[in-house]
Amino acid sequence: MLIENEFRVPAPADRLWEYLLDVQRIAPCVPGAELTEVVDDRTFKGRVAMKLGPVSLSFAGTVTVQERDDAAHRVVLHAKGLEQKGKGAANVFLTAWLEPAEGGTTVAMRSDITLTGMVAQVSRGLLPDVSAKLTQRFADCLLESMSGLDAGAQAGGTGTAAPAPPRQRAIGGIRLGLYAVARSIGRFFRRLFGRGSA
Repeated sequence: MLIENEFRVPAPADRLWEYLLDVQRIAPCVPGAELTEVVDDRTFKGRVAMKLGPVSLSFAGTVTVQERDDAAHRVVLHAKGLEQKGKGAANVFLTAWLEPAEGGTTVAMRSDITLTGMVAQVSRGLLPDVSAKLTQRFADCLLESMSGLDAGAQAGGTGTAAPAPPRQRAIGGIRLGLYAVARSIGRFFRRLFGRGSA
């Protein structure tokens, strides 16, 4: 399944790019994620937990930087992991890039996701909404973290690195279900009115 998301950050592209490349800093902003090992500057190991309805999922796997173009502010990541209770596997190719935007920079992402096993059955139809929710939570955490770093610098910081943001709780449960329903209703009405105005 191919999923596209984007969000805007009120910061110049060069500064945002440098911040996003700090894996240990941004990992806590991914809901339910935990960075467990930095193998090298292109390979990382971790875990991701989420809940889809009554089913709790926990993936352990590896993320590899396959391509990185600093001049174009573009990166291609390959993530693969196994559900730790044997419920399936996930294989993701994520391409992300930065685009100039009024008042800041747009972070655009395209994910090619393949799920197998029970995970594929449970998540069927929910992936776009789960991805949108993950993206929004990540963007909110990123903005808060960067704002905190700016505030520390303006207050005359000592030059030491600011602490990483607190880990984001995994998404899931009733809220995710309601969110998915609301998004589905919104898409239905957009299609309905879109056809009516054609």
